[in-house]
Amino acid sequence: MEEKYELAMKPMTIGNLTLKNRIVMPPIATYQSTEDGKVTSKMLEYYGMRATGSNLAMIITEHSYVDIRGKARKNQLSISSDEDIEGLKRLVDTIHQGGAKAIAQLNHAGSAAPSDVTGERAVAPSSVILPVSPMMGDGTAPEELTVSQIAEIVEQFACAAKRAKAAGYDGVEIHSAHAYLLNQFYSPLTNHREDDYGGDIERRLRIHREIIQSVRSAVGKEFMLSLRLGGCDYAEGGNTIEDSVYASKALADAGVDMLNITGGMCRYTRQGHNEPGYFQDMSSAIKKAVSIPVMLTGGVKTLEEAETLLKNNAADLIGVGREILKNPYWLMEQMEK
Repeated sequence: MEEKYELAMKPMTIGNLTLKNRIVMPPIATYQSTEDGKVTSKMLEYYGMRATGSNLAMIITEHSYVDIRGKARKNQLSISSDEDIEGLKRLVDTIHQGGAKAIAQLNHAGSAAPSDVTGERAVAPSSVILPVSPMMGDGTAPEELTVSQIAEIVEQFACAAKRAKAAGYDGVEIHSAHAYLLNQFYSPLTNHREDDYGGDIERRLRIHREIIQSVRSAVGKEFMLSLRLGGCDYAEGGNTIEDSVYASKALADAGVDMLNITGGMCRYTRQGHNEPGYFQDMSSAIKKAVSIPVMLTGGVKTLEEAETLLKNNAADLIGVGREILKNPYWLMEQMEK
């Protein structure tokens, strides 16, 4: 059936990483870790089944917090300490044994971090309550980050990337989407700063460029670096598709190898849309503007739908989340149809 799905099954290269096809399992939080964020046998079984049960090119593991103050929920996976590396190695080995590449997603929740989980008041670009529903975090105004605190967070992302490399991951993905901290910096809905980290889109992207540079210094130019961009808020006063194109070009110039396109303050859904690739108006515009691979996730239920999106130049890779979550054998079964 590979001829039927010629593009979906076609290998591709991202940086120095070669993938066997274009179908990716995007990061989906399972919250199956221990209380302090360590890998569990249940998590190994979950990822192992999806790596071996299908023919996936790449698995991006669930968002992992780079610092306890950026922890989004109880039982979230941690990459904030060197003590996490041993368990992450087991997770990577499990994915590799199934034949897929493994990418670690690095995240800081910002104002979406609940104080009853972190033990501290949430921090964010500005003291602004997240304009999302259902509520994330405490629903209270966070503490505005100082410039020195921003520098600490930049360093935390670099240290987390170094741990991912030590654990054997094939690359890392910086999470700037779904109303988490870096998305909070990028979106004018949540970034009201008047210093070098706020204002126009160039300044709102400053922390992204600093993290990319810091991660590159930590892991080297050969290590695959992706960024998940919540490019458009699809809300009045928020980022637009034009902003997402501008940001994508800036991030590509800064040195990322791949852009994983999704929603911003609207998170991973889009009101009034459930068609396959419901962010494709944004990903198509970005793909025209950058030379690095672009990934699109959202609403894809069949391999035929993925093939159509690839043929229509909506993206270079397709993420399939809910179907693989429900059925570890989804891709193999689709290939047999």
